[in-house]
Amino acid sequence: MNRLQIGTSGLEASEVSIGCMRIGGMEPAKLDALIRTSLDLGIDFYDHADIYGGGKCEEVFAASVKRLGLDRSKIILQSKCGIRKGFFDFSKEHILTSVDAILKRLDTDYLDILLLHRPDALIEPDEVASAFETVLKAGKVRHFGVSNFNPGQVELLQASLPMKLHANQLQMSVMHTGMVDRGLTVNMRHDNSLDRDGGILDYCRLKKITVQPWSPFQFGFFEGVFVDNPKFPELNKVMGAIAAEYGITKTGLAIAWLQRHPAKMQTVLGTTNPGRVKEVADACKITLSRPHWYEIYRAAGNILP
Repeated sequence: MNRLQIGTSGLEASEVSIGCMRIGGMEPAKLDALIRTSLDLGIDFYDHADIYGGGKCEEVFAASVKRLGLDRSKIILQSKCGIRKGFFDFSKEHILTSVDAILKRLDTDYLDILLLHRPDALIEPDEVASAFETVLKAGKVRHFGVSNFNPGQVELLQASLPMKLHANQLQMSVMHTGMVDRGLTVNMRHDNSLDRDGGILDYCRLKKITVQPWSPFQFGFFEGVFVDNPKFPELNKVMGAIAAEYGITKTGLAIAWLQRHPAKMQTVLGTTNPGRVKEVADACKITLSRPHWYEIYRAAGNILP
C-alpha cells in the first residue's frame, strides 16, 4: 500500500483509509476480520465521527482493537465532531466535550486527527481556535482538519488558528465529479461549468491540504452504488473493459481512478467487506493511464470541450 503525508503534518498514512460509519452493527468476528485484513494490506488509517452509530461505531472499534491486541502507535485514528441533532455546533464547549467522549469511546489517550464535520453557519473562529489549543496542549489531539468546507470557510477558520489545517474530507467519486468538472469546462454554458465549491480541489492543492474523498462508490447523496448498477450501463461497460486490462475489479478501478489524480488524495472506504478492501489494495498497485482516466470520466456522462 502506497503512503502519503497528511497535509504538512509529518504524519504518514496509507493512501486509502477505512471509514467506520457502518461498523456499529457488525458481529465482533467480522469486524476483527475487517480490521486485521486492512492492516495486513498496509491500511493503517481509520476514520470515525462521534455521530456514527450514535457513538457505537467508536465503541465497537475499540473493543476490536483490544481483542486483536493491536499496538495503538501502529494505527492512525481520526474522528469528527460538530453535528448535533437538528443543528451544527462548533462552540468551544461542544468541541471539548466531544473530544473527551470520543477518546473514552475509542479507549485511547489521543486522536491523531480531529475534523470539524460540517460547516457551522454560527462559527466563531476564535472560539474554535481556543478549543483546538486546549486539546492540543492537553495531548488529546495531535492534528486538525475540516470536512465539507469550501475555500472561504477554510480561510476564515485558518486565520484564527495557530496550527495548520491538514485535511478536508469531501464527497467525490466517478459519479460525483464536481470538484473537477468546472476546471474542464471553463467559460462554457454548461451545468458542469457552474461553481459549486469555490474551486476547493485546486485550493487544497495550493495550500497542501489533503483531500479525503468520501463515498467513493456512491452516486448522488447516498442514493446507491454505481458499480454494477443497471442505471449506468455505459459506465459499467467501460469500467469492466478497463478493469480487465489492468487485472483488477471495477470496485478497485473506482478507487484507482481517484488515486490517479495528482492531488494525492486519501480515499475513505466505507465498505465492511474484507474482500472489497483486498480489491482496492490490489488496484492501488496500478497507475491508471491518462486516456483511461478520461475515458471513465466521459463514460460517467461528463463532457470534454
